[in-house]
Amino acid sequence: MDPGIAYSVLAAFVWGVYIFALKRYFPGYSGAVITVVVNVFAVLLYLPVTAVTYDPATVPSLAELGATGVLIVAGTAVLVGVAFILFVDALAAGDVSYVAPINKLVPVFVLPIEILFLNQFLTGLQVLGVAVATVAVYVANYEGGAFLDPLRRAVRSRPAQLALASAACYAASDVGKRVALQELGIPTSVFVPVLFTGAALAVLPVAARNWTSVRGDVPKFVAAGALVAVGEHVTSTAFGLVPASIASPIVNTQAIVAVVLGGVVLKESQFGLRLAAAVLAVAGVSLIALGDLSALAALVG
Repeated sequence: MDPGIAYSVLAAFVWGVYIFALKRYFPGYSGAVITVVVNVFAVLLYLPVTAVTYDPATVPSLAELGATGVLIVAGTAVLVGVAFILFVDALAAGDVSYVAPINKLVPVFVLPIEILFLNQFLTGLQVLGVAVATVAVYVANYEGGAFLDPLRRAVRSRPAQLALASAACYAASDVGKRVALQELGIPTSVFVPVLFTGAALAVLPVAARNWTSVRGDVPKFVAAGALVAVGEHVTSTAFGLVPASIASPIVNTQAIVAVVLGGVVLKESQFGLRLAAAVLAVAGVSLIALGDLSALAALVG
């Protein structure tokens, strides 16, 4: 298996468990507070990796990055913070088995961004993938009734709105990660703590306005920080090895892991339909990835 794909698969499992943990163990905390505290612990836990692997010769200077490069890195960190707040709010408003499949349609948003800014082009398989992913949203909202009722429900549903907005932000940040790690050449062990710190600082003003003490749940936040540190490292490694349109669909199969845990452990309703929606979401994003691979093969050929 290609190393980039292997790292993407591992990231999917780590993030799937993390999504479930957010719903199960952090009720009552705002997304901003969770972002700040978890990212602080994630940075502290990740710094030994940075210290061991740090090589000044491989790190581009600010002059080499230029204003555009610095803006891309900062913007990526801000987008990660905003996306996470929106996702936590979506989980607070709805079941994890409902929110996860919709939120993990990130590649549907990644694709047009790469087309517009990174000179990718749309293949037939990718068009099919977008259609299948759209069906996933339909299935997640299916409760009987008229044909268009599920789509109307998705439009009116607050959890769905938040999940889709989060997915759009994650998509933009995924492309930013690809540019930072590949085009700008920032090493993963340096980029990850910068991303954690930037995301925490970006949402700190929001968290400070409505701060909730976490003293009683420090062990939970440390464990969550460890999951985030591991998840972001393997995710960033994956994005450093393969295009975002390939890594992102695989990483986002975390939706199936989250749906299964939500249905089995939390006994959420409509488990079968939501598992089907998660599978369709994964199928859709996989077709998008296959379309990208077929395009790449045509270019190489």
